[in-house]
Amino acid sequence: MADDSAERSHITTHILDTGTGRPASGVKATLEAKTASGWQEIGTGSTDADGRIKNLGPIQVEAGRYRISFETGDYFGKQGTESFFPAVTIDFFVNDVDEHYHVPLLISPFAYSTYRGS
Repeated sequence: MADDSAERSHITTHILDTGTGRPASGVKATLEAKTASGWQEIGTGSTDADGRIKNLGPIQVEAGRYRISFETGDYFGKQGTESFFPAVTIDFFVNDVDEHYHVPLLISPFAYSTYRGS
C-alpha cells in the first residue's frame, strides 16, 4: 500500500453511516481554527465514496483549538431520511504538531459518536 501521508492534510476525517453500515459519501465538512478574534475557516470539503476527506485543511497546523462541522442533515435529507441533528460539530485540541489528527464520525439519523483516530 502506498504512503499517502505527504498528500493528506494534518487533520482528516472519515464518516460511517451506522444505520446502513456504509461510508457516508457527499457530506460537507468545514474545518475551523480558534483565533483571538473568533473562529476562522481554514478548510472545507465533502466526503468521497469511501466516506473520507483526506485534504480537509492545511498540510500542517499549529497547536491550538479546532472544530469540524458536518452537514449531516443535508446528507440524510438527500436520502429521504428524517434525522434529529441538522449538523454535528466536533471541537478538539491539536497539542502535538508532529502528529496526524484523524477525527472519525459515526452517524445514524438519531445519534452520533466520535473518537480520536490515527
